Order: sequence, then C-alpha cells, then structure tokens
Amino acid sequence: MSKIDSSLFNTQESASWEQEACPQCGANLELRHGKHGAFLGCAAYPACDYLRPLKVIEHDQDIEKVLEGSECPQCQHSLAIKKGRFGLFIGCTHYPDCNHIADINDQGQAEPSCPICSKGQLVARTSRYGKRFYACNHYPDCRFVVNDKPLDKRCPNCDFAILVERKGQVQCPKKGCGYQE
Repeated sequence: MSKIDSSLFNTQESASWEQEACPQCGANLELRHGKHGAFLGCAAYPACDYLRPLKVIEHDQDIEKVLEGSECPQCQHSLAIKKGRFGLFIGCTHYPDCNHIADINDQGQAEPSCPICSKGQLVARTSRYGKRFYACNHYPDCRFVVNDKPLDKRCPNCDFAILVERKGQVQCPKKGCGYQE
C-alpha cells in the first residue's frame, strides 16, 4: 500500500491574510465565500462590515489591443479594444480615471431616421441574449424595432422610409410589401 502525504490535508499552515487585522475594528480577517467567489471579511461581522476581494483585479488584463492613432474624446489618451463581461468593446486606456466606452460594432455610420415617428434615429442595441437589433431612440414614445440593419433608402414598391439588409439581400421591412433586391 502507498502512504498518503498528510501535508496535503494540513490546515494548520497559515496564509498571509490569516494574521491580518481588520483596518476598521482590529478583529481577524476570515476567508469567506460568496456568489462572486472568495473574499476576506471581518470576523466581527455583522458589527463590522469590512470586506476585501481575495485577488487584486488588474485593469490591464482586459486590454486586447491598443488602437494606434486613436484618441479618447474625453481625455485624449489612446483607445483600446477591451474584453468585458458582455464581449468586446472600445474603451479608454486610462480607465478608471476615464470611463469612456464605445460599441465595437459602430463604424461611425449615421443610422437612418425612424420611419414611424420621423423624430428619432434608429440606433443599434443589444438584447440581453447578445443579439443585435435597431430601435428608435425616442423609446418609449416610439416603439419601432427592426432586427436587420436599416438602410437609408426608400422602398420603390410601397414608399416605406427604410429598407433593411438581411443575409446579403436588401428587403423592405413593411409587412405585406415583399420587395427584394
């Protein structure tokens, strides 16, 4: 039979934070577990509510690529492609001092005006499932929504104010029209 190394199960080894005192009340800090992972909390909880993340969050780790020649409109530092909780986006390299962000799918193209209210613009939005759609920016007064990319062209068949690009084809989004290019 092989012998099991008992040092693997030794809980007496102290971590660097075990001897650390709470900066608010002076009690010991304990390892706690929450829905977002492990953290350090005060042993005198609930009298003292001090807590600290177990690992230090590095803001530079989310940078995928610095965009050379780009400039932040708020602080004039470089912009970078970053990876966040909801995917890739463009953000300032001086975060957290500057919190400018932009959608990575925006290429600066002006979206057409809303065909229903004619006051608002159609803007790109992302659903909670990550799917892209276009809606009027005067929501909730105007509830016009289209799933495909709108084009600022009138339909020659029914004279609807926009056409949409779907699977490489240009179509009219108005029900019953059926126009396709």
